[in-house]
Amino acid sequence: MAPDQITFDFNDSSGKKESKTKHQNGKKEYGNNLNFAGKIKSPRGRKNLKDIIDIDLIEIPEDEILFKKVYYSIGDVSKMFNENASLVRYWENEFDILKPKKNAKGDRFFRPEDVKNLKLIHHLLRQRKYTIEGAKEYLKSNKTAAEKFEMIRSLQKLKSFLNELRASL
Repeated sequence: MAPDQITFDFNDSSGKKESKTKHQNGKKEYGNNLNFAGKIKSPRGRKNLKDIIDIDLIEIPEDEILFKKVYYSIGDVSKMFNENASLVRYWENEFDILKPKKNAKGDRFFRPEDVKNLKLIHHLLRQRKYTIEGAKEYLKSNKTAAEKFEMIRSLQKLKSFLNELRASL
């Protein structure tokens, strides 16, 4: 029996023993990829805040590596930001600074500049908790927002390097 389970033993009037098992959270568990109704969980849809442990998990390569490729597919970009491709498409529709190229089939291909703009949008929406409208206003009023963002990023990297250096002493 698993350690997270509690067993209750009940005796009915006929003396028969009945055993029920209940998890500590009060729900039956059907397996790791099943929900409460017994259906398989879909990977689609919005992620819960519980599922997003650390926002800094975006995996964007450094500029030298980023600018080696001319275009990135929407799948590659969504993996970099750990977001759904539909959310990246939504951000493309909402923000004018994102202009991915589309082929005849309609597939989106993001330039490295678009990836850097997406990084700024992701920072505003996810880390600084701006609304869509607030982020649009910020980008319109601050034309040098990208430069400020890059400066903040470089200072954060410098700070983490200095903290590591101090810890190693």
